[in-house]
Amino acid sequence: MDLFNSALGKNITFVRPGYFIISGFIGIPNAMYYYIFLFFVYIISVVGNTVVMTVIYLDHNLWTPKYIVVFNLAFTDLFGTTALVPKVLDLFLFNNNRISYSHCFTFLFFCYATLMMQILNLIALSYDRLIAITYPLHYQVKVTHRLMFSLIASFWLFAIAMCLTAVGLLTRLSFCKSSVVVNSYFCDHGQIYRQACNDKTPSHVFSTFLYVILLWLPLSFILGTYVCIIIALTRVATAQERVKALKTCTGHISLVAIYFIPVLISSTMQNIHPNSRIINHSLTSVFPPMLNPIIYVLQTQEIKTSLRKLLKITKQSKITMRKVLIR
Repeated sequence: MDLFNSALGKNITFVRPGYFIISGFIGIPNAMYYYIFLFFVYIISVVGNTVVMTVIYLDHNLWTPKYIVVFNLAFTDLFGTTALVPKVLDLFLFNNNRISYSHCFTFLFFCYATLMMQILNLIALSYDRLIAITYPLHYQVKVTHRLMFSLIASFWLFAIAMCLTAVGLLTRLSFCKSSVVVNSYFCDHGQIYRQACNDKTPSHVFSTFLYVILLWLPLSFILGTYVCIIIALTRVATAQERVKALKTCTGHISLVAIYFIPVLISSTMQNIHPNSRIINHSLTSVFPPMLNPIIYVLQTQEIKTSLRKLLKITKQSKITMRKVLIR
């Protein structure tokens, strides 16, 4: 610690703040209506993702490599919104916008870990569609349960390692005051490290690294897979077969658009008002988890069929139970 303090400079004392103040939606007019909106978005996300997970778990026909990833995506969305939205509502709805040092970094860890997993799941789904369309005869060999489980496990390990590294670098920063105001709706990594008064270069470099490896590389890979898919479809004999193959990709394409388009828009808008930036970023965080289950229930025939079957079985069970009770 003495060596670290000397590295800060003779006139700088290493200070670890007792708490952070999350400014968030405080300066936004009629913010109460937005809190109500967030609450309903959260309820829809919880119900929708729980339904998707339940349908996949109960229907053994959906125990395929593709739906292993879909199940993990639904779990990640459920876990991520539960880590984010209730805490956000607690911070601002009850005027409790102070969060302790350790709780802030825990909050940051879970929010970023689930965000990373949401993006990494899209990579696994794009690989699944690539093999299914370009190598349909070898799909069962190339895309196996073991491969998908290994991918998901490695993705979780990677996300956890990256978040631990980010938090570890933040703990080496001095803020030179007992409280720090974070101009965001949660413990935002960038907003925190920029306010440090000692050398923040490691955190800045790592943030740039994460931005590239978790935005541009996944997006480039996904776009590359669809270029390969389009080339493969040009070799398909009939237009009807091309349309049928593309329909299997509509759900995934919708997910990619929902995740990446808002992020790209917000990252390219330089002169945006702070309140608009906070609203935009918060919508980017809560909308995809809400829309994902809706997309898969409405656009995926297998899940719609399984859901109808489960509802039919439930209805028949209730009718049978009533007959037994009447007798």
